[in-house]
Amino acid sequence: MNIELFSQYLVAGLTYGIIYSIVAIGFNIIYNTTGIINFAQGEFVMIGGMTAVTLYNFMPMPLAIAAAVIITMIIGALIEIVFIRWLVSPSVLRMIIITIGISIITREIALHVWDEKVRALPYFTGTAVTSISIGGVHISPQVIWVVGICTLVVLVLNFFFSYTLLGKQMRACSSNRNAARLCGISAKNMVTLSFVLSAGIGALAGCIVSPITYVQYDSGTGLAIKGFTVAVLGGLGNSMAAVAAGIILGVLESFSIWIMPTAFKDAISISILLLILFVRPGGIFGNKEALSLKEF
Repeated sequence: MNIELFSQYLVAGLTYGIIYSIVAIGFNIIYNTTGIINFAQGEFVMIGGMTAVTLYNFMPMPLAIAAAVIITMIIGALIEIVFIRWLVSPSVLRMIIITIGISIITREIALHVWDEKVRALPYFTGTAVTSISIGGVHISPQVIWVVGICTLVVLVLNFFFSYTLLGKQMRACSSNRNAARLCGISAKNMVTLSFVLSAGIGALAGCIVSPITYVQYDSGTGLAIKGFTVAVLGGLGNSMAAVAAGIILGVLESFSIWIMPTAFKDAISISILLLILFVRPGGIFGNKEALSLKEF
């Protein structure tokens, strides 16, 4: 493999790795606040992308994306209020079944709303054949948009949870919900907010990647698997580690094409997930309690 081809694979791996990281961060936001692993997270990505494509027919792209994110955030809040809030100390198995059921219902509704056609937003700048050459590596302008926006999202979230009052309240609920209640923090509202944030981040990711990966009613399922793999790989609840884990998975997938057919690329994610669950359930950067039976 020559240097240029190696660099091309590396850039592709970094791009997809960052996309997986954003999906994983959505998992972590809800997990940190509630202890719930939301297997419908991939559907937030799908809804955001499909809604933006639909709205783009009636308004400029920036407004369509903003509206799609807001609509998806509202859907995230409704899902929590309707399906999650009324539960009292639900078992782990019950929560897993509920979120998987939400995922299936959402896909079926999306199928009836948008049918089976593959859709995509146009490239934010340039076209599909436009590329920027950096050191012999050809990079699509949309890739730069993806990397830039996703990096900004990670930085803003880090600032939000570290320095804002609302972010600290969410972290307090994550640490000790009973103590947070005694301090006057509404745990229920924090849980709803976690779903809203997670849905918004997923929707934004769906919008910015749709020109590259396209979007379909069932496209969220694959991203959910990748995002969950990255969340486990980095250590559930550790959003900064999810970025590193996402890049690792993205690069491994990218270079796997050099060794095996493209059809086997998705098997890499499943293999890594199973390996991590057997060997180090807490993830590379987590601890052994991060994925205990009690919490998972």
